[in-house]
Amino acid sequence: MTILFSPLPPVLAATSDGNLFPVRRLFCIGRNYAAHAREMGKDPDREPPFFFTKWAETVVPTGTTIAYPSLTANLQYEAELVVAIGTGGRDIDPAAGLDHVYGYATGLDMTRRDLQFEARDKGRPWDTGKNVEQSSPLGMIHPVTAVGHPTTGSIRLTVNGETRQDADLDELIWPVAEVIAHVSRAYRLEPGDLIYTGTPAGVGAVVPGDTIVVSIAGLSDTVITIGPCADD
Repeated sequence: MTILFSPLPPVLAATSDGNLFPVRRLFCIGRNYAAHAREMGKDPDREPPFFFTKWAETVVPTGTTIAYPSLTANLQYEAELVVAIGTGGRDIDPAAGLDHVYGYATGLDMTRRDLQFEARDKGRPWDTGKNVEQSSPLGMIHPVTAVGHPTTGSIRLTVNGETRQDADLDELIWPVAEVIAHVSRAYRLEPGDLIYTGTPAGVGAVVPGDTIVVSIAGLSDTVITIGPCADD
């Protein structure tokens, strides 16, 4: 048998202790801050947690200039606390959820908002709005042994130095341990999985030339620049 195409090389994320973290899958939690749920027109008091998935290849490191993607006129940022899974499991008890965490990072879920809303309004999957090349910038992963489990502290995003998102991690509707338990009921979590835990209110559009900085207390920043439109 002839293999016609070689597999993709692994996506390797940097860690603060000098190691490399092979990224496996991304699980992204939707509407996990009440104020953001309301700005998206939803009631956070009535909705259980939900999530969507993204390819590992969407991850790019901090410092990257990402292309403005095709098919959109409304590319928006979403600042997120990212959980790196170090120990796998299925049907994880929330009380043991944090035992499965390798570390934490800052990150972004860049979204073609017009395509997401079009899909949402037609009851279709969000893939074209969310699962997009270079749409998951990731900061350096800090092991739990170095930073513990952040449950409070600032999560902030700036565009060209202007604050656009400013909240506290204690505003998460579903905290990290419960998110891990919830995802593990649908999929067996594996080492290398990343969970993007949701974004605060204040999402908005960016254009080529803009620089975005995501800051979370105790973690390294994620910094990206929006480049020209994608050109194959």
